Amino acid sequence: MQTAKVTPQSKMRAADVAYDAIESMIVTLQLKPGAPIVESDLIEITGLGRTPLREALMRMSSNGLIVQLPRRGLIVKDIEAAEHVTLIETRRVIEKLIASSAARRASPQLRQDILACGEKMVSAAANGQLDEFMAADQALDHVIHEACRNPSAVAAVIPLIIKCRRFWYAYQHEGDMHEAARCHMLLAQGIADGNEAAASTGAENLMDYLESYTRKVING
Repeated sequence: MQTAKVTPQSKMRAADVAYDAIESMIVTLQLKPGAPIVESDLIEITGLGRTPLREALMRMSSNGLIVQLPRRGLIVKDIEAAEHVTLIETRRVIEKLIASSAARRASPQLRQDILACGEKMVSAAANGQLDEFMAADQALDHVIHEACRNPSAVAAVIPLIIKCRRFWYAYQHEGDMHEAARCHMLLAQGIADGNEAAASTGAENLMDYLESYTRKVING
């Protein structure tokens, strides 16, 4: 596995940089489900020290990305499709709160940024560019979270989003980027318009899509 070493950003703690780097490897399946977590390998890959690395791994354990198994140590948690349905059930409630809050509280600049991210997702889907699509999806999450001004809701939803993103990478052949982009665009438009009901409905529609996609994976 070849991954460029990470240079800590000036305003980020080393543990945060380590977390972001390892999370990306897990989400994009560079570290596959069931793979062992080898500290020495991760130190070499990231170029970071053992202390920030261990702090990052503790956070991942609490978020459910990695698990401790007897005699096997830390491994990347398996993807369990059936469990994913209940994850989306929980995420649905939080996402509707975040969407309506963002519609109510977003600044004019953030409304423009949200709409731009949605448009980038639509464009990436039209061109079949998965990496660009996922980058725009992540950027949309970040700006909506900033706009909603509800850190408790954001903290609760982030681990769920991370698992959903990994699920998409694992089963992208079952997904429909065009439909996913359409749902995200409806959400973005509702927030940008300051329409709380439309934003909440957009979040609901997105969760409906994610649930139907998950059930398609389960049913083979």
